[in-house]
Amino acid sequence: MHAPDPKIVIQRFAQAHTEGMTALYNDPAVCRQVLQMPFQSVEVWQKRLADANERLIRLVALHGTEVIGGCTLEQYSRSRQSHVGGIGMGVAVAWQGKGVGTRLLEAVLDVADNWMNLRRVELTVYVDNEPAQALYRKFGFEIEGRLRDYAVRDGVFVDALAMARLRQIT
Repeated sequence: MHAPDPKIVIQRFAQAHTEGMTALYNDPAVCRQVLQMPFQSVEVWQKRLADANERLIRLVALHGTEVIGGCTLEQYSRSRQSHVGGIGMGVAVAWQGKGVGTRLLEAVLDVADNWMNLRRVELTVYVDNEPAQALYRKFGFEIEGRLRDYAVRDGVFVDALAMARLRQIT
């Protein structure tokens, strides 16, 4: 693993990032690894920005002004699941394996642990995305199960893994 690039900055998703986020998730190689639809408009990301609330943290990784990654942490709103949050993440292909995912996960897990006091953080990842699985394991996520025919990708049903990280709260 390479040392993290000090020029990578993590910020909260803002209006200035909407075009960059649109471009990131419209990249076919990124789109096929997440649950986003292809050919999204800037307006989709502007609406997501407008829908923000304190239970939803949406971060971007920037290199200069270029959006090279994004990560969302959402604390569940149901009373009996307020200790749980879900993560979604994408990193530009040229920046995968260069510490961007690590920086994004460090930032959202800091919020999860120290600001939201979440006990459980969960995510799904496609079974063939081994680099992402390795990243999540590095942060204490464990596989809890296989979700068969979880999503359609490239015209076929694909399986995903349910992963979660449980934190002891003292």
